[in-house]
Amino acid sequence: MKLRKVTAASAVVLALAVSATACGSDNKKDSGSSGGDKKITVGIKFDQPGIGQKTPQGYAGFDVDVATYVAGKLGYKPDQIEWKETKSAERENALSRGDVDFIAASYSITPEREKKVDFAGPYLLAHQDVLVRADDTAIKSPSDLNSKKLCSVTGSTSAQNVHDKLAPKAQLQQYPTYSACLTGLQNKAIDALTTDDSILAGYASQAAFKGKFKLGGFKMTNENYGIGVKKGSDLKAKINTALEAMVSDGSWKKAVDKNFGPAQYKNEPAPKIGNIVS
Repeated sequence: MKLRKVTAASAVVLALAVSATACGSDNKKDSGSSGGDKKITVGIKFDQPGIGQKTPQGYAGFDVDVATYVAGKLGYKPDQIEWKETKSAERENALSRGDVDFIAASYSITPEREKKVDFAGPYLLAHQDVLVRADDTAIKSPSDLNSKKLCSVTGSTSAQNVHDKLAPKAQLQQYPTYSACLTGLQNKAIDALTTDDSILAGYASQAAFKGKFKLGGFKMTNENYGIGVKKGSDLKAKINTALEAMVSDGSWKKAVDKNFGPAQYKNEPAPKIGNIVS
């Protein structure tokens, strides 16, 4: 009788041990950083043709192609990527809150932003320019923007850069999206839209706007696009490795030609990781 009690107790202990081991295995699987049933959340723009755009067919643009490649190197398939819109004014907050794992959204690396987030890259060197109506002959240089209504999006540094350094009398107009700025430009509510030439080229090349707008051709600043991650994240080093691979295997050049080729955008060569052009 005593022997049976000991055996029963041992059986209970063994069962609990097996159960704990099984639970431990499941937890270990669930805590994996990639692969399996896990997903990765990536912040992009939804309204920038050629860069990051939500379309009826899905998501398209250079940033989308870069993010998809990077996610692949991190162990995620395209169907494991959850795309999240991150407007310019919300990018730092989205990272600090953990809403996204990384952001590829025409995100220029600046000293001020580097205080709040870490950047992998850069992966593209763009330049600030202006988009004006095709029949506008008054804006031929940055100084011509004085007394003009100049639009950019809330949270972007573009319009402020022009105001502070090139056209102090420009009338700054902040709209929530670039699409809203474009509508204002078309309706003559504003005189010029300023942001990176890569973004402007995407808008100007859309079929609906073909021939209606033109780039000013001013290389007013250098915009080093980086992939933003939460401060201190180990993803930075992994993403840098992925970006180097994207350039070396030719995928970066293919993405540039695919997204910017139709606008005859003359891009800079792929920048070296960590090389910030001031």
